[in-house]
Order: sequence, then C-alpha cells, then structure tokens
Amino acid sequence: MQWDLIPPLPTSKINEIATSLNVSHTVASLLLQRGISTYDEAKAFFRPSLKELHDPFLMKDMDKAVDRILKAIDAEERILIYGDYDVDGTSSVALVARYLLSIYPKVATYIPDRYKEGYGVSYASIDFAEDNEFSLIIALDCGIKAIDKVAYANEKGIDFIICDHHRPGSELPKAVAVLDAKREDCNYPYDELCGCGVGFKLIQAIGSHYGHNITYLQQYLDIVATAIAADIVPLTGENRILAYFGMKQINSNPSIGIKALINQVSKDTLSITDVVFIIAPRINAAGRMKHGNYAVELLMEQDFDVALKMAAEIEMFNNERRDLDQKITKEALQQIAENKEENRATSVVYQEDWHKGVIGIVASRLIEKFYRPTLVFTKNGDKLAASARSVKGFDVYNALEACSDTIEQFGGHKYAAGLTLKPENYQKFKEAFEQVVKNTISEHCLSPTITISCELEFEEVTAKLFRIIKQFGPFGPQNMKPVFLLRQVVDGGGSRTIGVKNDHLRLDIKTKHGRKHLVGIGFNLGHLYDQIATKKPFDIVFTLEENHWNGISTLQLNVKDVRFG
Repeated sequence: MQWDLIPPLPTSKINEIATSLNVSHTVASLLLQRGISTYDEAKAFFRPSLKELHDPFLMKDMDKAVDRILKAIDAEERILIYGDYDVDGTSSVALVARYLLSIYPKVATYIPDRYKEGYGVSYASIDFAEDNEFSLIIALDCGIKAIDKVAYANEKGIDFIICDHHRPGSELPKAVAVLDAKREDCNYPYDELCGCGVGFKLIQAIGSHYGHNITYLQQYLDIVATAIAADIVPLTGENRILAYFGMKQINSNPSIGIKALINQVSKDTLSITDVVFIIAPRINAAGRMKHGNYAVELLMEQDFDVALKMAAEIEMFNNERRDLDQKITKEALQQIAENKEENRATSVVYQEDWHKGVIGIVASRLIEKFYRPTLVFTKNGDKLAASARSVKGFDVYNALEACSDTIEQFGGHKYAAGLTLKPENYQKFKEAFEQVVKNTISEHCLSPTITISCELEFEEVTAKLFRIIKQFGPFGPQNMKPVFLLRQVVDGGGSRTIGVKNDHLRLDIKTKHGRKHLVGIGFNLGHLYDQIATKKPFDIVFTLEENHWNGISTLQLNVKDVRFG
C-alpha cells in the first residue's frame, strides 16, 4: 500500500487559524485541508444548519416541475413515482411518494424489474402508466439519458419530470422538467446531490406552496441520509448538512421502515459508516435478490409490526445475497487464474449464470484482490450486462465512452457504471477496454493508496483530539475521517494476535523511552505480529475511534498499515 502524506500547509496560515479559532495546529491543518480558513466557515462546518440549504428554485426547471405537479393535483391526475432499484433509487421513490401522499391520494410507485427491464426508464413502465391512466411520471435517480423513452411517453400523452444526478449526454430528454445540477445550463450552487437529494429539493419546492418549511420536512431526512451514505457522494456542502440532520433523525425518531431495519441489527446508535455497511446493503438486497418494491414498501410502511416482518424478509434476501457474492467471487477469481490474466491492467470476467444482482459487489471484491478497473458480466436476456467499478483516480465512465462503439448502452459515474452489449462484442470490448485503460491509467492508480492527513507526535494522541475529530463528521468522500501518522513506535509489551484465525492484531505501543501507552486494532494485520514482537521501531497510520466494552469507552487507534525500518 502506498502512503501519501498531504504536504504541510504554510506554518503562518496554520498559526493564524489556530489563533483565531483557539484550536491546536493539528486541528487548524485539518480545517485548512477542507478549505476552511475563517471563523464563519468553521462555525458553519462544526454547526451545520438547515438554514444553509439552497433555495430549491435555483435549480434549472424546478419552477416548471412544481407547476406541473400542482396542476396534476388540481386536475386530480394520477401520478407515478418511478425510480431505480438501488438504495438511492428506492429511497428517492419512497421519499417523494410518502410526501406527495401526505397531500394528495392519487400517487403510486414503480420500480423496474432489474432482470426484465434493466436500469433506468423502461418502455414497460410507460405502457404500465398508459394502461393505468397515469398522465405524469416523476423519474428519480435515472432518466437523464432516456431520450427515446420520454419521446415514447410523449406520444402517449404522458408527461415526464426527471430528477437525476448522473452526467447528461449531449442531448436532454424532452421532458416537462429536467432537474439535474450537472446540466451545463444549470447554475444551482451545488452539483453533488444524489438522486434522493434531488428528490428532497423537489419536495422542498412543493412544500413551499403548502407552508411546509424545512423543520416540517426534517422528518424525511433519515431516508435522504441513507441514500447519501449508500451512493458514496461527496460529504460536502448540502450533502453534509442533509446527512448531519438525517443521522440525527435516524438516531432519534426514524421512519417506521428504518426503525425496523435498525431493530433487525440490534444497534442503539448508528454512525454514517453503520448506514453504509448495515442499513444500505439490506435495502439494496431487495432489488438485488427479488424486487426493489420490497424496499420501497418497507420505507413507506406506517405500521411497525408489519415493517418488522418486512425487515425480517429483507434480512433473508441479504443473507442470500451474501452467499451468492462469496460463490461468484470465488468463480471469478478462478476464471482470472485459469486465463492467466493476473497481470493485466483490467479485470473483465463473464459467466452467463452469474446473478445480476450481485455482480457489482463481486466487481468491488475483485478490486480488493487486484486493484484495477473491473467489469463483471452476466447474461441478461439476449444481451450481456455488466457492472463496472474503478480505482481511486481513474474515471471508468470515460474509459467506457472510449469503447462505446462496442457497447449498446452505458451510464454511471467516475467510479461505478453499468453497461450492456451484444454477446458477439464481448471479446472485442474486453480487449478495447484493456487497451484504453493500459494507455491512460497512471502507475500511481494501480496500487491502493492511503492518504495521510498529517503526522502527529505521540503525546498529541488524546481523547480531546478525538472529541474534536468526531465533530468533523459525518464522514465520507471529500470529508474523510482524518488519517494520522506516528513514527518510530515500539511494542509496549501487550501486543498480540486476535480473532479465530489470529488474523487481526491488537497493538500496545509506546515510544522507545516513553511511558504512555496507546492501544490499537489492526484488522487483517495479524501476520505482522512476529516483526512487532522484536521490539524494533515501526511507523503506523491510523484513524481515531472509541472502543466500547462493558459500558466503558476508551480511545483506540484503528491501524490501517504498518511499516518497518
């Protein structure tokens, strides 16, 4: 693993911030790294406020979207809320549908079948809307490239409002309104909202008509925070404010569906990391293993006993997903070994019976093993479908665009995308993708890098520093939990391996001649114990956390890597 220490900032600037905010030089450096250099900026960072959310009508076409929805309500039209089958999509649908149903009854939801309809807006959903007399479809977390589908709906007299956050193509669909801050002609101040975030801006705008202020809408933020965490969008600006108050909602008064999921995992207080690794996978499991409707229904449920039964069913889906994930990952690794492809710039694998619902997870698992841009393909009808995942610093979306002559359809982000192609084009695509990546990826991107925020002196690692760092949360992309470096520490005598297979490391460290000891945990670092036990100095990189045991909380280092010599 590469260690990338952020270059130190000018001492004069650090001194200035430390003095004006009355904080340590370490805290001043961490704030400056986040672009915070004044008292007012620090106040806004440490004390997020819902008042700092932007006016939703600053988003291009928001006025058109609200006018069309109000017109539909006045005319008693039927409204269909449509969304993708992942966490962001199902959360978006549940959010907007729950809000609209609180003011108007003729609202229904639609999640496409992952296997029959695929990603994005489908022709089948438009036929469904026509058959059931829906005259307005609100598409969430998808639709920005649905030019033909929207035209098809227009021919049937069905209007579309698109709420998306993906990168638009050169042409926009002919919808009544296209809400996407990534539009070139949109001057909305923040363009990193997830799909559910765009959905929240829509209900915020509609709410202004009904006198529903931001305090009233705060009840929906647990769902928004879940989508933000799951979709791995930057935890900056509006996303951080929404996530901050959403996490408060999750831990104080969550919606019935979220409460049932929390009950399933028996945890009192959740962090945003818990949402990513505990709540989001369970919501996702519905769309992966069965149908995204299960997730929407759970997130909209108002009866706790019913929600508990639904959460238990989703738990079974999640267990099934976990088993399949392990099986397919093993088969994919075997395929790479048999084809002698360990040393390529990419991993591209295919098996026709792999479950489409877990290929994205398998792609992430392969990156853990080989650390290179990865695609996992399976058969989907008469086409091949793939999930693409990338490594830090490499834009897989651009790489797919460079291979677009072999692809039927693709969409996504810098680090995650999906695509379909004809079976006869698979080998051609595989080689084209390998060449594009080989020619454009930098050497630095081909091995995992841990970015180190700053180096600490041993005595600086205190509970007080941890308490301040906690206030930097919620953590996520562009506001990651600070990673620190300690140099020349030694075993304090209490280090040992732990875990069933002795594969984890419990560290007891001190400086060579110091008395103060620090305790750390290094997951999957058990193999380093013999070197640590020699009492020779080593360097560690770590984050700070609390260890809770028998009702007592103590400071603990979460050790990410160790270097000797």
